[in-house]
Amino acid sequence: MQLLLLSSSRAHNSEYLAPYMPWLKSQLKGIDELLFIPYAGVTINGDAYLKQVASALAPLNIKVTSLHQHSQPKEAISKAQAIAVGGGNTFQLLNKLYQQDIVKLIRQRVTCGVPYIGWSAGSNISGLSIRTTNDMPIVEPASFNALQLLPLQLNPHYSDYKPEGFHGETRDMRLAEFMVLNPSTPTIALPEGTALQRNGDSLTLLGSGGGYLFKGGEKTVIAENSDLSYLLN
Repeated sequence: MQLLLLSSSRAHNSEYLAPYMPWLKSQLKGIDELLFIPYAGVTINGDAYLKQVASALAPLNIKVTSLHQHSQPKEAISKAQAIAVGGGNTFQLLNKLYQQDIVKLIRQRVTCGVPYIGWSAGSNISGLSIRTTNDMPIVEPASFNALQLLPLQLNPHYSDYKPEGFHGETRDMRLAEFMVLNPSTPTIALPEGTALQRNGDSLTLLGSGGGYLFKGGEKTVIAENSDLSYLLN
């Protein structure tokens, strides 16, 4: 299994996907055509989203097509050399995947070795479920169960910033709630500019600054390039 799961499409004030080009180039080595899934986009239509992604990936000389262009989504996924899933709203993304009955098919293809790239919502759905997403549930998917390419939860765009005078829950407080009800389930929180990379039975955290592991009521710092393969067992 080959996964590259980015926290976000940008880091700081970068151009779209620009900070991750070395990782993307490595992930897509030997690939001629990439199938993009734009369904997380709500305020951007499929054509515009495809144009944005194709423009960002132009230096890699890879043809990018979008699933919304195909009248037979299952056939497109079955023939895909690699799959990329963009950010937006995680609930809308998973809802569309269930509507088209392609959740299991994507899992099967990626499990069989088709490279998978996700960012934001596209990373969220690679875990067990979308119960640790930051997004508002603007639609109700058939299930919260996700692609389950990893036996854990993800929280992209992680930050525990609390503005002065803010009295709502912080991200840590929300993840603490999840841990109370799911004490044995690990959640990896990915700050901007970081990513998870899975290569077979190896799982590594990429990006400066590291990330965090939430499990069993505890928050643990994960250093850059940490080997997290034990979480796959």
